[in-house]
Amino acid sequence: MNNYPHPLGAERRRGPFRAGERVQLTDTKNRKYTVMLTKDGYFQSQRGSFRHSELIGKEEGTVLDTDSGHRLLALRPLINDYVLSMPRGATVVYPKDAGQIIQQADVFPGAHVVEAGLGSGALALSLLSAIGMDGHLTSVERRAEFAEIAQANVESWFGPQLPPWDVVLGDLDDVLASMDEGSIDTVVLDMLAPWENISSAAHALRSGGVIIGYVATTTQMSRFVEDLRASECFTEPESSETMVRTWHLDGLSVRPDHRMVAHTGFLVVARRIGRDSAPLVPTKRPAPAAHSEPLAWESDDFKERTISEKKLRKVRRDVARRADTELSGTSLAGDHSVAMQAKLDAESQARLAARKQQADD
Repeated sequence: MNNYPHPLGAERRRGPFRAGERVQLTDTKNRKYTVMLTKDGYFQSQRGSFRHSELIGKEEGTVLDTDSGHRLLALRPLINDYVLSMPRGATVVYPKDAGQIIQQADVFPGAHVVEAGLGSGALALSLLSAIGMDGHLTSVERRAEFAEIAQANVESWFGPQLPPWDVVLGDLDDVLASMDEGSIDTVVLDMLAPWENISSAAHALRSGGVIIGYVATTTQMSRFVEDLRASECFTEPESSETMVRTWHLDGLSVRPDHRMVAHTGFLVVARRIGRDSAPLVPTKRPAPAAHSEPLAWESDDFKERTISEKKLRKVRRDVARRADTELSGTSLAGDHSVAMQAKLDAESQARLAARKQQADD
């Protein structure tokens, strides 16, 4: 940390702009651009251009008047801006859903939380902000490339002074089973088949702890809910989705915007009941024919969305270059980029050797 060029903790978000940190520019059409400030950098767009050195040292909220007569507002990006602009391998949890997860799961300062999977680190950013320095987050991810990208994204946002955080490569069931019974406050499941981990989550969660699943389809939601009920370890699940609609505001011309952020995923929330208790049985009458036939998911084949290796290599190079820029304040490649390229080259050689061996066999 002694050689780290930026302030730590809360001061990281304050003070004048510094070389090696990101800034969000907004033009008069309300278009937003996120850039990394460098001593030798130059920003160019149809709505104005300037050298980064003109902004470095200026206070946040500065409005730049460019040579072309355009004006640009400079602010540090908020966490929701950063999540939508950061390099990603896996699809991110949108800010509107991350906020609901924090609230509905009651993620408090000092909480012990387990999340799976880690993806590109978007939800981990919000969870770490909520638990603070007295809490602990364990993020479980099966793919090493995703974990690498997510760690880089989270460390870029917080700097080296991170809240307590462990990233574990492997199977969630194994991780939860290895934990002390009742030692976890919240389990967040952002994965393809969250119902597969209900039993191990029930083991790790304290009585009253929260399990929350983030799924994309109604079929996934239905199966997760029914398996939570069948486990007899949780309260009656509640499900919801969040939609955000902005409004056009101009004097008396007030109307909804034509576009909105609608469905991104469903949230399913339940709480761990006492270990010596049986769940309450809902008194409402089930819908006619709701369970009269085999449930549709029994024949469904849930498949993980594939991401090309080419895209993953590009994202990994991007996060390495960003780390160099943050440390040096210039656009030159540094140790992180060199190490990443060496790692990618070694992986490429290993794949070629494996193919050759397979062809020989």
